Amino acid sequence: MTDSSLHLLIAQRVRELRAARGQSLEALANHCGVSRSMLSLIERGESSPTAVVLEKLATGLGVTLASLFEAPAAPGDPVSRRAQQQSWRDPHSGYVRRNLSPTGVASPIQLVEVEFPPGGRVAYDTAAREPQVHQQFWVLDGVIDITYGEELFRLEAGDCFAMVLDRPMAFHNPTGSVTRYAVAITTTTTTTHFRS
Repeated sequence: MTDSSLHLLIAQRVRELRAARGQSLEALANHCGVSRSMLSLIERGESSPTAVVLEKLATGLGVTLASLFEAPAAPGDPVSRRAQQQSWRDPHSGYVRRNLSPTGVASPIQLVEVEFPPGGRVAYDTAAREPQVHQQFWVLDGVIDITYGEELFRLEAGDCFAMVLDRPMAFHNPTGSVTRYAVAITTTTTTTHFRS
């Protein structure tokens, strides 16, 4: 898939998700902390948004970042072929993410593969959201430093790190080689029980 067709896919998904929530462009922009003009460019497929901007949109829309890259698929097709998996490069950090999960099957789990370039950095100003998003990072090759809130974790090949998307986080590849890792993502709805 070319960059322009991927931008159009993201545009379509953001428009669909915003419409499903009944939000105006202005309301979503205010809710996400993304300018209305940037959101308009994204929805028209005329922008190359960064991972940070897309994460803000995903948070505001109540979905995972991976959901913004989901292409329509044949209903019920349980296989996601490598040639048809969506791949996207962050224009700021250069990291590449590929959605691995089939999009035609209802599943509470999404799988993503990431290739993080040497010296690459990206930081997300993430906060608690509903539904709650859980992620596990499994390093396949290389080293990645993950700052989760105030804590720093260095992960090497074979290490796995579990987190809830409820605080700021940053990723940095401190090495001179590409780091590859897989991410498993799932959401849970938290329920508050009131006593009478």
